[in-house]
Amino acid sequence: MSRVVAERKDVIAMLAEIFREHGYDGASLSLITEKTGLGKGSLYHFFPGGKEEMAEAVLADIDAWFRTHVFDILRNAEDPDDALETMFSGVDSYFRQGRRLCLMGVIATSGAHDRFAREINGYFTDWRTDLAATLVRAGAPETEATALAEEVVGGIQGALILARSLGDPGAFGRVISRLKARCLNAPAA
Repeated sequence: MSRVVAERKDVIAMLAEIFREHGYDGASLSLITEKTGLGKGSLYHFFPGGKEEMAEAVLADIDAWFRTHVFDILRNAEDPDDALETMFSGVDSYFRQGRRLCLMGVIATSGAHDRFAREINGYFTDWRTDLAATLVRAGAPETEATALAEEVVGGIQGALILARSLGDPGAFGRVISRLKARCLNAPAA
């Protein structure tokens, strides 16, 4: 039986979890209809471009969340330490304390990377750049800030995979705590 969905944004949230769990290539249209409870007609009503448009909408939604809750805060906060605290808190919350994979990372490591390279590259580039700029504002030398920002973004991604692989979401929290401490202490180094 088909489910009635009032808005496209409701479908995007469901699709995000399907793509997170099965990857872009593993999320067939039949799996998507089964998991969402929507018929093909409803899906094509919301996404006339099919599965590719679905993934683009999901990636845009993730990007918008991170722009609002992480990147813009890193760029615009007057106090860099507050920006770093907010970033780590937001990341912990968004990834559900290590219980939710990063869909950008899932697609980046899949055969679908080239199809969505612009979205994925923009997300990771902006995160790394905005974090490095915040670390510079906090007093870290530019080369150290750039290296630390790269390490932090990579560490967050790795911690998500580690937590999932070990079935230990606490591993994510421990890594995040260490990365946060390094960022907040970077100017003193």
